[in-house]
Amino acid sequence: MSMKPQPIASIPADTQRVARAAFPKGNPYVTLRDELGTVFEDADFKALFSVTGQPGLAPWRLALVTVLQFRENLSDRQAAESVRSRIDWKYLLGLELTDEGFDFSVLSEFRGRLIASKQEHLLL
Repeated sequence: MSMKPQPIASIPADTQRVARAAFPKGNPYVTLRDELGTVFEDADFKALFSVTGQPGLAPWRLALVTVLQFRENLSDRQAAESVRSRIDWKYLLGLELTDEGFDFSVLSEFRGRLIASKQEHLLL
């Protein structure tokens, strides 16, 4: 897997509209994105990835999913399903409403990279 850091795009308009309608009184993840942005950037995880090879998923997103997974005590499958199905997660992750997410195994691979390179502190 390789990583080519990309600027983090804004939240898609449809995702914003639906999230605001679904959570008129607010939501912790919507507020997190609004107040703190994405928290992580791809460049934070540069040491975990090669500069050659197939591009991997955006590490800033995987890091956020890992934190949310821990917060909600979810399995990898449940976290991947939350990326596919939850409006608040799509908002925080800056995804289109139609985004299909990723295979759950990507999360354990990402954690493995963090541990193997002794970079767990990046999530703190």
